[in-house]
Amino acid sequence: MKKLGFILKKYNIKASKSLGQNFLINEEVIEKIVESSNIKKCDLVIEIGPGLGTLTKYLLEKAGKVVCIELDKKMIEILEDRFSLYDNFEIQNKDILKVNLKELIKNQKEHINLKEVKIVANLPYYITTPIIMKLLEDELDLESITVMIQKEVADRIIAIPGKKDTGAITYSVYYYATAKGIMKVKNDSFIPEPEVTSKVIKLDIRKNPPIDVKNKELMFRIIKKAFMQRRKTLLNALTNTNEFKSKEQGMKILNELNLKENIRAEELSLQDFANITNKMI
Repeated sequence: MKKLGFILKKYNIKASKSLGQNFLINEEVIEKIVESSNIKKCDLVIEIGPGLGTLTKYLLEKAGKVVCIELDKKMIEILEDRFSLYDNFEIQNKDILKVNLKELIKNQKEHINLKEVKIVANLPYYITTPIIMKLLEDELDLESITVMIQKEVADRIIAIPGKKDTGAITYSVYYYATAKGIMKVKNDSFIPEPEVTSKVIKLDIRKNPPIDVKNKELMFRIIKKAFMQRRKTLLNALTNTNEFKSKEQGMKILNELNLKENIRAEELSLQDFANITNKMI
C-alpha cells in the first residue's frame, strides 16, 4: 500500500513497540474486516487503536458515525488531518481501558439517530485479553465485536468450552457472545511484520446468557482458579485454591453432578461450571 508508505514518510512516523503498533497494509484483509462487521448507515462504530487510519477510511464510508479511540498522540494529528472533512468522524485521545464506553454509547445515541453499535479494531497483542474482557464484562449496548488479534489467542477465544484449545477466556467469552473465526492474516500484511500470525474473529453479543447461574462472578472466579492449575484435576485445583473448603466437599459436589473425580477443567462445559457454582452457594 503505497499511500501508507507516503503517510509514514510525511509525518516521520515509526511504529511504537511499547504500544504494540503494527500497521495493517493488506487491503484484502481490511475489506474482509469491514465486510464481516456488516456495518450499515444506521450504525455507530467504535474503532480501537486506529493508528494511521487504514481501516478507518473504509469504516467512515459504511457507518453512520465512527468514534476512534487512540492512545498515541502522534496518530491524532494524522487522523485529524486525513479525516477532518468527514462529518461522521470523531476521535478521542484516550486509553480504551479507561474510557466509560457505556456513557459514550449513550451520549452518541442520544444526539444521533443510530441503531446498532459495533466495535472494530486491530488490537495490540499485549493487551488483547484485557480489552476484550472489558468490552464484554461492561455489558455494553453492543451488537458485535470484530477484531484482529494474535492467532493463538483467537483460537482459544473461539474454541467451544470443553473442546480442544479451551482456556479460561473461552468460557468467559462464550457466556457473553457467540464467537467465530473470519480469516487468518499473514505476517507480511503489516508494517513492521509481527513475529506471530494474526487472525480476525467476530463476537456476536448474546441477548441472554446461555446458562443459568446464581452468581456469575463466583463462577468466573472458579473457572480462573481451575485453569491456573490446568495440569491438575479440577478437584485438586479448586481444593488447593480454597474454592472447595475441603477435598471431601469437592468430591461430594462432583459426585452429586455425576462428574468424574479426576476430571480436568478443560473437559467441563460452561453448564458444568454453572452447576458446580450453584452447588457452592
